[in-house]
This record gives sequence, structure tokens and C-alpha cells, in this order.
Amino acid sequence: HFDFAQLQPDHMEIVNDGVMGGVSESQMDVAEKTTFSGKLSLENNGGFASVRMRWPFADDKLKDNSKSLLLTVRGDGLRYQFRLRTHRGLDGASYVYSFKTTAGQQQVVRMNAADFMPQYRGRQLTDQPLLRWSDVVQMGVLVGDKQMGPFAIELLALEWQ
Repeated sequence: HFDFAQLQPDHMEIVNDGVMGGVSESQMDVAEKTTFSGKLSLENNGGFASVRMRWPFADDKLKDNSKSLLLTVRGDGLRYQFRLRTHRGLDGASYVYSFKTTAGQQQVVRMNAADFMPQYRGRQLTDQPLLRWSDVVQMGVLVGDKQMGPFAIELLALEWQ
């Protein structure tokens, strides 16, 4: 079990569309609640905001790829991506699982390794191996998909089942 309230500021990195000229803004607040929020803009061909965080689980617990990962969030009604990166491609492909939130409602998102689709810069990849939990080194949340305006998602917990 990982409580996002345990997240240390130096264990995360904001990556927005500014890397390609966009002007979307975001921040990760860890003071009272762990909330990823900001404003998406489609100006300058932008339109995404993301936060990357260290993977909080030790390898010895992840040998069983049949386990499900449960992400507990409180959203705003927008669609988000939970993204995992492996040691096989830290700056390359991300394994992506998309989910829709319900505004103001706490929800548990159940994800299996086979549910994650490998992507690179928004394009699906067909030449990547299946995701193995034991290879994950980084996790993140991304909001995009031409959803302009403010966003906010509270990250509560991540656990195995």
C-alpha cells in the first residue's frame, strides 16, 4: 500500500507541453492533500500536463504479474492517464492506462498489467514487450486529449490486490 501523502517533493517532476512550445500549467500540491492541478491550453499545439513520480514498490513484491494495481483518486470529471515507465525505456515508451473520473467522487481504478498500452508521444506502439510490474521504475499522471481549461485530481492511494 502506498499513500500519496508520503510523496516527497524531490520524488516528482512536472512535465508539461512546454517541452514542445505549449503553455499549459500544472503543479503537484503535497501540503494538505496530494493534488495534481492546473490549466490546459491548446495554444502553440500544446494540450497536456503531467507529473512523474518514483515507483514506490520494492521489486520483491512484484513478481506476480497476475496482481491488479488499485489507484484511488478523487477527480473532476475529466479523463486521465496513469502512466508507467520501465527500466527498459525510461525516456522512451510509457505504458498507459486511461480512465475517466467522476467529479467530486472518490473512485478506485483497477488496472492489470495487460491493460496498459505502450505509447510514445501519444502514438500507440506495437513493438514493445508486455508490461511486467517488476520492470516499473516510474509512475505518473497525465491529462490531455484536447480537454481545455482547469483540472484537478487528488491522488489518494496505490495498492495491490
